[in-house]
Amino acid sequence: MNILIDTIRIAGFRGIKNLEMSLPRVTVLIGTNNSGKTSLLKAMQLALGDYSRYLSEEDFHIGADEKRVPEILVDVRIIPVDGDGIRTQRFNDEWTTEFGDKIRAEANGSQFVALRTRTEPDKIKGGYDCKRSTLERWPDLTTWQTEKIKETNMSSRFESMPFISIEAQRDIHLELKDRSSFVGKVLSNVEYKPAEITALESLIKGVNDEAVNKSIVLQKLKTHLEKLNQSFQGSGSAEITPFPKKIRDLSKHFSIHFGESLSGIFSMEYHGMGTRSWASMLTVKALIDLMADKHEKEEKPFFPILAAEEPEAHLHPNAQKTLYHQLAESKGQVIVSTHSPYLAAMADITHLRSLRKDSTGIVAKKLLYDISEEDKKILKREITIKRGEILFSRALILSEGITEEQVLPAMFEVYTGKSLYDLGISCISVGGKNYSPFVKLACSLGIPTFIVSDNDGTTKNEIEAQLHNLKKDTCIALGSDIFGVSYLNSNNDFEAELLLQTKLKDEIISALVSSETNGTENDRYRDAKHKEITALSEEDILLRMRGEKASYAGFLADVLRENPNNRKADALLPFAVIDAFKAVKGWLSI
Repeated sequence: MNILIDTIRIAGFRGIKNLEMSLPRVTVLIGTNNSGKTSLLKAMQLALGDYSRYLSEEDFHIGADEKRVPEILVDVRIIPVDGDGIRTQRFNDEWTTEFGDKIRAEANGSQFVALRTRTEPDKIKGGYDCKRSTLERWPDLTTWQTEKIKETNMSSRFESMPFISIEAQRDIHLELKDRSSFVGKVLSNVEYKPAEITALESLIKGVNDEAVNKSIVLQKLKTHLEKLNQSFQGSGSAEITPFPKKIRDLSKHFSIHFGESLSGIFSMEYHGMGTRSWASMLTVKALIDLMADKHEKEEKPFFPILAAEEPEAHLHPNAQKTLYHQLAESKGQVIVSTHSPYLAAMADITHLRSLRKDSTGIVAKKLLYDISEEDKKILKREITIKRGEILFSRALILSEGITEEQVLPAMFEVYTGKSLYDLGISCISVGGKNYSPFVKLACSLGIPTFIVSDNDGTTKNEIEAQLHNLKKDTCIALGSDIFGVSYLNSNNDFEAELLLQTKLKDEIISALVSSETNGTENDRYRDAKHKEITALSEEDILLRMRGEKASYAGFLADVLRENPNNRKADALLPFAVIDAFKAVKGWLSI
């Protein structure tokens, strides 16, 4: 790999007022719609690619004064790295030759190349003036826009670092007709030796003659076309070529077919958008390989930057996962923006970058805190593999067990009349009492989080100890504006809280009846079961609830949604749950 763009800074571009983001070799951008993902990719294309020709007035940020900013700034820093992506002190010989006098060094001797793209309206010629330069040093983040630093103009971009942008809308069938598309560029590299051209065109002539000789229709067509001789004094002749006559014309009629032998192989125009979109992205990989071969022959370094916008479009979940591996294995550096929890789940959590809007504008979030390998495995298992949608949440409610995970969403609907999921809120159990990795991830990505905790045995002490440790190295603090915790009544787990501290006994009995009768509609059987459970003591009902967590909780959620009995939510819900809902409503201004 040898080099890496490790940092990008953007100011004044579209919705981005001032943003800095670090970049690993494979970066996965996540965030809600209009959070700035596309803007970030286009800003990179402005600095490293060809976006300057597409610039418009709308690309200039509108400030708080409702005026457009006078210029767009994009800075990128390139550093030397080893094969594992770890920063080294010096560029290798190849890149030293490529970068030449553009290389600078920090006080400790660590080398870098800093590129600046400054774009402003051209008041004389019209349009926009886009100037690229290298910086004498990498400025401090707080002053990077205003600090006076020597800028040395660049006459051209680095050919060894091409920026390749894969748009959200792509279709291999349409791109086959576009010579400027990626597949068009691949076809433009098709070359044959003179002797090979002669041999191939001889074969094609044989195929054309055979096709005409075996078709009465084509023979008659040729006979009539021969009458053109009358206009050329008998010196002309007609030739029918069902297949392109010249090798140079092959690309004009180039087509791609794909399919399975059993169901048939069809032209791309007959495939769905998923296959056509995927094929389009794979042609990019073919182009990158061709470019790499060319640079290798010329003994030049090669480090492409591949930016893919919503590559998951039209693909089913397993295909999305396969595609992620194909993109991640590409040469150079890869930046992927996605709305897919399946694709995001494939990434290393340290490679996720979440773009969010706060009071200062668009900000980039990442995992900020050290986590153990065990915690990393927990997050991979419980979040990125099973519940990748959590990464896109506007807020999280964490709890200990499966009952809460099923019942709390129904309680939220009772309390607010709105669905958790419609509002982008996720409710998950952590499968025990280890909240730390979940809180660290949520805090890092700027996701407001509330814990609703049991209070049986030593649970509260254990949770408080975790929170004490979290306060040392995270932004989490009790009473903060993005975190909260509440506990059930003393000595209660969630089942005890529901039965003993709320007025939900009738709903609980109905849920147990449905659970123990498997939802049957046999009224006699249900009535008998209802009488049996109603006659039980609270202690025995509690035992059944704890023994049937996985099944009764879902039925209880249904009962709550369908049958609130017009009672006030305060009477139905535990106080700790109400505290969580109030906090979430405040965070999201619901």
